[in-house]
Amino acid sequence: MTSSLRSDGDRKSPSPRTRPSRQRDAFFDNAKYLAIVLVGVGHAWGQILDGNRTVETLYRVLYTFHMPAFIVISGYFSRSFDLSPKRVKRLITGVVVPYVVFEVAYALHRRVSEDPGNDISLLDPTYLLWFLCALFVWRLTTPLWQTLRWPLPIALAIAALASVTPTVGNDLNMQRVLQFLPCFVLGLLLRPEHFQLVRRRSVRIWSVPVVAAALVIAWWSVPRMETGWFYRNASVQDTSAPWWSGPVLTLALFGCSVVLTACFFAWVPGRRMWFTALGAGTIYGYLLHGFLVKEGDYTGWFQQPFLDRPLGEIGLTVLGAAAVTLLCTKPVQRVLRYVVEPRMDWAFGRDPGDAARGREKRDRAAGTGTGGTSTEPAASNAGGEKISV
Repeated sequence: MTSSLRSDGDRKSPSPRTRPSRQRDAFFDNAKYLAIVLVGVGHAWGQILDGNRTVETLYRVLYTFHMPAFIVISGYFSRSFDLSPKRVKRLITGVVVPYVVFEVAYALHRRVSEDPGNDISLLDPTYLLWFLCALFVWRLTTPLWQTLRWPLPIALAIAALASVTPTVGNDLNMQRVLQFLPCFVLGLLLRPEHFQLVRRRSVRIWSVPVVAAALVIAWWSVPRMETGWFYRNASVQDTSAPWWSGPVLTLALFGCSVVLTACFFAWVPGRRMWFTALGAGTIYGYLLHGFLVKEGDYTGWFQQPFLDRPLGEIGLTVLGAAAVTLLCTKPVQRVLRYVVEPRMDWAFGRDPGDAARGREKRDRAAGTGTGGTSTEPAASNAGGEKISV
């Protein structure tokens, strides 16, 4: 998911000192931070599900909307993505390079901590790295979805077909790429007024009974429905369910995801909070907290008896939220920026368009332009923005 919105600023001033500065939208930074905290908490809960109906109920509700919320925001900030050299470069440095680096890192971590013979495979994403694969594919296909007349119904049809197609396989975790695709396409279709709509007071009020109902349904579903459906990483043929349940549950889960995501957005603060600045570093929290979860799994820490008691479960929840929060902070960003957000100018040729614009600026500065007045448009919040979770 990308970062900020930019203001239009003063388009008439040629001075670099008065050019419009990048303005971050507090609402989206707050949403990203709160969502990444829920991801960390969800991964912690996932280690203590056995026989714990209360935790699994909360886990199912959480898994219905926390990744869809991320993906909707990713789609929303991809609306202006095209295949220009600038944005393709940002896609490579902001998604492909971190994926390769962390895929190798997670594989080496497992070799050291659990399995010395663990293979390194760039085609089989480890744990949470599937999201980077998916974001890469979704962004590359953005121009296609913006060309189609009915993009969301087509995306839903693709997701439904994927749920009954076991031959899709695990390469790049394509089942998740396809089954979560409608959430990304929905984000492409949203506009600022849609987010304002769900943030009304009436929506906040109605979200309370909606979430309560979701908790009741999730409690009822625990002994009747496999948790794996909420991961959306397999076809129906991998279960004992009939084939038609794949498309039905795909559409049902999408509808539930949209409703609960709207409830989540309704309660996200729109003003600056103490955690707003952390929204710019959620990609760090996302990529790094998996090492903590995996290390706890490899060493058997999650098997401690105290985690089966209410106080232990609450403590684990707080610990997960605190760990993700710390991993989103500025010191962590400064240390790891070179692998998470590398510039890599050396690896790319110069964009001819940038060269032409540079010559035009120099001509105007030398007095050979048209009237010496800047006509360069202000920067926009296009898809070339920083890619973050």
